[in-house]
Amino acid sequence: MIAEFGHFFIALALTLSLFQLAAGWHAAGSGSRIFAAMAERASFGALVGTMMAFALLIILFLQSDFSVTYVASHSHVDKPLFYKIAAAWGGHEGSMLLWCVMLTAMGAALARFALSNDAPLRLRTVSVQGALQLLFLSFLVFASNPFERLADVPVRGAELNPILQDPALAVHPPTLYIGYVGLSAAFSLAVAGLIEGRGGRAIAAALRPWSLIAWTALTAGIALGAWWAYYELGWGGWWFWDPVENASFMPWLIAAALIHSAIATERTGNYAGWTAFLAIMAFSMSTLGAFLVRSGVLTSVHAFALDPERGLWILAIMTLLAGGGLTLFALRSHLLGHGKGFALSSREAFIGINNLLLTVVTGIVLIGTVYPLIAAAFGATGVSIGAAYYNFVATKFLAALLIFLPLAPFLPWRKAGLTRALAVRASLWILPGVLGGLWAVWIGASPIAIAAAALAGWTLAGLTADLWHHRSLVSGSARLGLAGRLLAHAGIVAIALGAVADSTGEPETTAALVPGESLAVAGYTLTLDAVTRADGPNYLADEARIDLQPDGVMRPQRRFYTAAETTTREVAIHSRPSGDLYVSLGEPRTRANGEIAYEIRVSFNPLVWLLGLGAILIVIGGLLASVSRWMDRRRAEVAA
Repeated sequence: MIAEFGHFFIALALTLSLFQLAAGWHAAGSGSRIFAAMAERASFGALVGTMMAFALLIILFLQSDFSVTYVASHSHVDKPLFYKIAAAWGGHEGSMLLWCVMLTAMGAALARFALSNDAPLRLRTVSVQGALQLLFLSFLVFASNPFERLADVPVRGAELNPILQDPALAVHPPTLYIGYVGLSAAFSLAVAGLIEGRGGRAIAAALRPWSLIAWTALTAGIALGAWWAYYELGWGGWWFWDPVENASFMPWLIAAALIHSAIATERTGNYAGWTAFLAIMAFSMSTLGAFLVRSGVLTSVHAFALDPERGLWILAIMTLLAGGGLTLFALRSHLLGHGKGFALSSREAFIGINNLLLTVVTGIVLIGTVYPLIAAAFGATGVSIGAAYYNFVATKFLAALLIFLPLAPFLPWRKAGLTRALAVRASLWILPGVLGGLWAVWIGASPIAIAAAALAGWTLAGLTADLWHHRSLVSGSARLGLAGRLLAHAGIVAIALGAVADSTGEPETTAALVPGESLAVAGYTLTLDAVTRADGPNYLADEARIDLQPDGVMRPQRRFYTAAETTTREVAIHSRPSGDLYVSLGEPRTRANGEIAYEIRVSFNPLVWLLGLGAILIVIGGLLASVSRWMDRRRAEVAA
């Protein structure tokens, strides 16, 4: 009966989303308090429905109820408890239910917290959000039901993909979904503002905090995925320009542009139409990511499903959202206002350059991701676009962002700001830039990496000057906002430096060793001491003990998951300030003399920890900026 109750709660959420759409729409137009209360309660009820359904799905996994198709396909009686729970969102149907939980949570949050001083716009937003919920819940009910029963019930179940059985990846999808689905709030606010004919400044002020939270969550989700790829896949890399990685990177880029554009629009009214356009495109890009992951058009370790029929559903939803939103934008954008203009050396101009570079990079990534798919649709085979394309084209525009990033905070709004004083100030940042470039030359970086390091030094000096220049801020929220901005931008610098250093790492060293033999890499001596069994609850494993000189012991594993009949490598990582020594254990080999030698793969990744530090700084900065916005909102409500 648990599965049937799950059916019921999804159907209840679907019905309440329809009611939320209708009641919110009527209340926004009529001003009816009764219908307004109904819309708000319907949004809460839809959230309860999806949460109950998701809780029941987890219970089915805990009980190993293999009469449910989704459970039988993604769980096994021997699977550890934590991964039984994580398996609830480890496949297509469960992850889609989690998406709907997040979507209804966003609807309830909009109903409760958004636009307390503008009821018509809030209700219109709740209504639009109800329409989004209706679309995705319909997809869940009619094409991706996680509670569907199975006629032939297996005894022990199947196995979740072993490489997905990892704590970081268990947290990665929910975090990423907060970002993906969080952008639906910006979409709904922009669409509602266009319908209501609100000015661009009001819409920008409303959607900015939601966009900031979504972008912060996207950052955390992408960072978790990169960290998982680094230590779990056994490749020693952290970003591969995989199409599914690109699917999360594109909304991140658009959301970053949206946040900066919304700042300018809220402050001066400029970029009003552009801000609304970005809000529509950000969630459309999130939906494109869902299509790429779930349609079967891509084969990737990140993909959830290989089902063209479901892909058509999501493609139809994406077409409806993007097409409808952009059509509305074309018809109503003139109501947003056009601002009062600005000088070419004002802060708005530099924000415009920031937006231009971010959208160009998005276009580059989009072309590289979808071009092979389009070519295949027209009969071309073997078309692929690899990392060389992105590294050659996209990274140049990303590096160019660092030129303008530290200058904007010193420029005035609307007026020309490239004064002699700023020129003198900026000239002092050149020396750190030169030092950054010389450091990159010293470690043997490529020309583009040397330029990126020089720009990172320039930017870091500018951020330090920004901190000193604004040290006298009195308001608590202003201080938090400054700290958030500086930390987020410092995170970008850290990632740039980490990427530069990582690009100089030497090629991987591979050797077949018997116990007692040694290998020298990057100033370390690794001696294979022994290889022993280290079986887990649902896998068999060989574990190598490697003595590391001058210090430490490393224990990489090679695991075989019996239910999935899959072999994985669990790498060992020895971290020091200079970088990571990265070791994985491969297959055994028999030498001519009968000795068993084990393949040991070793690489040294210099300063790779800067990448993680950068992501942490961006997330903390985003959270501080979000708190700052909340404090400003509370102060405005008290003043009103």
